[in-house]
Amino acid sequence: MSKHRSPLAAVVAPVKAITVAPVKALFVSDAREGILLILVAIAAIIIANSPLAHAYHALFHATLPFTPVPKLDNLHLWINDGLMAVFFFVVGLEVKRELVEGDLSNPMARRLPVLAAAAGMAIPALIYILVAGDDPVLARGWAIPAATDIAFAMGIVGLLGNRVPQSLRLFLLTVAIVDDIGAVAIIALFYTAQVKTMWLIASVAVVAILAVMNMRRVDNLMVYALAAIVLWVCVLNSGVHATIAGVVAALMIPMRNRKGNPLLVKAEHGLAPWNAYLVVPLFGFANAGVDLRGIGLDGFFAPLPLAIAGGLVLGKQAGILSAILGAKWLGIAKPPAGGTWMHIWGVAALCGIGFTMSLFIGTMAFANNNELFEQAKLGVLTGTLISVAIGYTLLRLAPQVDANEGASKD
Repeated sequence: MSKHRSPLAAVVAPVKAITVAPVKALFVSDAREGILLILVAIAAIIIANSPLAHAYHALFHATLPFTPVPKLDNLHLWINDGLMAVFFFVVGLEVKRELVEGDLSNPMARRLPVLAAAAGMAIPALIYILVAGDDPVLARGWAIPAATDIAFAMGIVGLLGNRVPQSLRLFLLTVAIVDDIGAVAIIALFYTAQVKTMWLIASVAVVAILAVMNMRRVDNLMVYALAAIVLWVCVLNSGVHATIAGVVAALMIPMRNRKGNPLLVKAEHGLAPWNAYLVVPLFGFANAGVDLRGIGLDGFFAPLPLAIAGGLVLGKQAGILSAILGAKWLGIAKPPAGGTWMHIWGVAALCGIGFTMSLFIGTMAFANNNELFEQAKLGVLTGTLISVAIGYTLLRLAPQVDANEGASKD
């Protein structure tokens, strides 16, 4: 029997590989979370543009008949200020683990990702300001395109399977983590309302108690959880955004208990599934439902959506690639090993996936202006989709490499 394939088989094989591989990748852990966010965003947009639109908005914005926290009188606020504190708690746990025992604990290993993340936040913000102009109202959204969505970006990488070298997966993950640190700092510094002194003092007192518990290595996670809830209530009423309480509480969790057994990792692993499959998708569903009815081409090119999309698509790529090239030229850090420049470009494009954190910053930037928040959502979703398309295409077309060793097969 001849070993030569028929002309039809030669055509079908690559088509099959392109279409079947992403389906198989849906069952890989890296991809599931990102795919879930994509589906949630699509569902929210469909419903927001259907006869169910009124019910959708009423579900999240109608006043609740009862709420234990007066400031949170609708479901949307409970999700954004309450459940998202859990998201930031998990982010805090992940950041601490990386800083103490992970890749960010090594000065040499963290140099390039930190530089790339910094430039990848600054350039998008600069592009936003240049496009949005000198309107002081629009200026509040400068940080929206500065953030990268870890789950969404890693989900797209998961879809690509072994076409993305392990070194670049790690680079993307580390950049996104540093990005989260920057986003948290931005929220604390630039999106804080008028501070109420007594509540702030109470917050500091709770943090002091958590610090003492940390030093004594209290190993009962339920005690930390109760203290974190008290801290959340204090911060919520202080004027500082409530989700900051999640990060601060997470940083107080000891790495290990008195017997030397992992404690922080235990908390992270326990909460990660709830965060990935409940908190973040629910936030996405509640916030991604942009009404596209009546929006023509002019709507996409309005200053706010254009500034956000431009920041995510052009700013992220320009910032991260310039940081890598600059670090190489100055001799302070080498580009990620194991891949080509096309791989690096593709990963830089995926860093333009804003979604969760970008939408979250948008809720604070335009909290009292629903029309501008709708425009912000349009910009985030547009920029994210374009970044996905560019990043996926580049990485799909990049030369095949050994995912673990980085040896080129070309």
